[in-house]
Amino acid sequence: MRTVLALVLVATSSLAQTPEDEALQRLLADEFDSMMRAWPRWASERGDRRFDDQLEDASAKARLDRLEHSRLRRKSLAAIDTSKLSERNRANYALFDYELASRLRNAKFHSEQMPISQQNGPQIGLPQMASQLSITTPEQFANYVARLEAVPTLIDQFIANMRAGLAAGRVPPRLTVAPTAAQARQHATKVQIADPSLHAMYPPFKKEQIGTPIDKRARAAITSGIIPAFARLADFLEKEYIPKCRETIGAADGIDGLAYYESRLRHHTTLPLTADEIHATGEREVRRIRAEMETLIRKHDLPHKDDFAAFVNFLRTDPRFYFTDKRDLLAGYRDICKRIDANMPALFGRLPRLPYGVREMPGFMAASAPTAYYYSGSLKNGIPGYFVANTFRLDQRPKYEMVSLTLHEAVPGHHHQNALVEEIEGQPEWRQTLGYTAFGEGWALYAERLGTEMKDVYRTPYDHFGRLSYEMWRAMRLVVDTGIHAKGWTRKQAVDFMLANSALTEKNVNSEVDRYIAWPGQATAYKIGELWIRRLRSKAESELGTRFDLRSFHDTVLAEGAIPLPVLEERINAWIASCK
Repeated sequence: MRTVLALVLVATSSLAQTPEDEALQRLLADEFDSMMRAWPRWASERGDRRFDDQLEDASAKARLDRLEHSRLRRKSLAAIDTSKLSERNRANYALFDYELASRLRNAKFHSEQMPISQQNGPQIGLPQMASQLSITTPEQFANYVARLEAVPTLIDQFIANMRAGLAAGRVPPRLTVAPTAAQARQHATKVQIADPSLHAMYPPFKKEQIGTPIDKRARAAITSGIIPAFARLADFLEKEYIPKCRETIGAADGIDGLAYYESRLRHHTTLPLTADEIHATGEREVRRIRAEMETLIRKHDLPHKDDFAAFVNFLRTDPRFYFTDKRDLLAGYRDICKRIDANMPALFGRLPRLPYGVREMPGFMAASAPTAYYYSGSLKNGIPGYFVANTFRLDQRPKYEMVSLTLHEAVPGHHHQNALVEEIEGQPEWRQTLGYTAFGEGWALYAERLGTEMKDVYRTPYDHFGRLSYEMWRAMRLVVDTGIHAKGWTRKQAVDFMLANSALTEKNVNSEVDRYIAWPGQATAYKIGELWIRRLRSKAESELGTRFDLRSFHDTVLAEGAIPLPVLEERINAWIASCK
């Protein structure tokens, strides 16, 4: 990381390639190709359709092979004389070394042995394969069916990895895997056996394809392979795995202890912060935001203005704040999207070509899922980005949260940032595979606040309170995540803390706390990243005065794709100097 900190990622003029530049670019190209081969579903979603007929190899041998590949790759990297690299390639070198070192350092925690939770795993990812791809040609249909035929092998590899985890004593909290058996059984029902076209993984065939040899092959793959495989997974989870998972919920209580949690914090925040430091930051932010919430309530003379708990209960229970038809909820999100779109040129000089849409979250995952997801699209594939909204329990999806959520998941949040990555010129494709949680989620949280600088977006005091409630949500994560995983907090303690300090509904809070238990450290990156970006903007505004250009600042933050926060700071410092 110190090497990365020493480099400034600024666009430079084209320079003649040295042999060292060429050697590094060959390494990065080979690494990118290896990643696409190792993760063919990801390759397909990115528009690389060479491996459309394959699924990843999740076996223990494949994992060891990938680790050895990383060791050899780092050895080759060390042989390059960095003093002879161009400025941009010195940055690429440092990031590549950082990624390889992290991969090798964290291998001892065997994440592959705990691959499943209520929100992740084969029971969630595999049934969505077709929705992430453009499948239109005979070759693409044949390749997709070949993938269907490979599903049982992959599921059996997941089961083998979890058995290895049981043998090593490396198991997740029982709470996080309790729903997974039922989730798996949703893909192994008698109705689907009778009619495979009702299965979530059935190909998107046209009418004229029904009854053809490829259709018969797909149906056979589902009835004789996929359905039995999901039934095996459900049986294993229910009878063998879940009963042996641990009752405790904190990462520090697992076999790898506090060291594992600290590695997750550094991975997601890209900063050397301790759990105590993050916890204290969260407590400060909770106090600040709570004061802003109470000021807003009094300023607009809202109901129960002198009783915060009563006001929050009013928001959670008054029917005016909830839709009764999911079509109205989805239409409401689409209306907000178009209002935001009209503001984008005033805040950004570069807008992505890839459009985005709003769609409903699949029912099989909605009950245990958060309020929304963003799914990246691909110009190469002809697939738009999607803001995926959860319509389960409409009485738990308040209208006053919708604006903030749209800004976060669509534009100028995840879709805007991710879609621009595909258009970056002069950058190795490998760089486009990088994803740093603090950068991506920090930007999306910053985008929620950016909505206050837009016209006709936050329309009512309740919308503004919803934004503060969402910011409070991310501040509480710093307290709750570290509380659970490093300070011995109970689940009830975490839930009560979040209900007392925000207008989040009880369903949302319970789902979120379970998510933090299942995904240690990830939730801390949102607020840490947002605070970092806001601090850099304040610094630029202060130092540049009238020369500060907000559009240029935003474009500069996003111009290199996802980068660690310290590298972003170096980049903004260089931009400030260039503006002076």
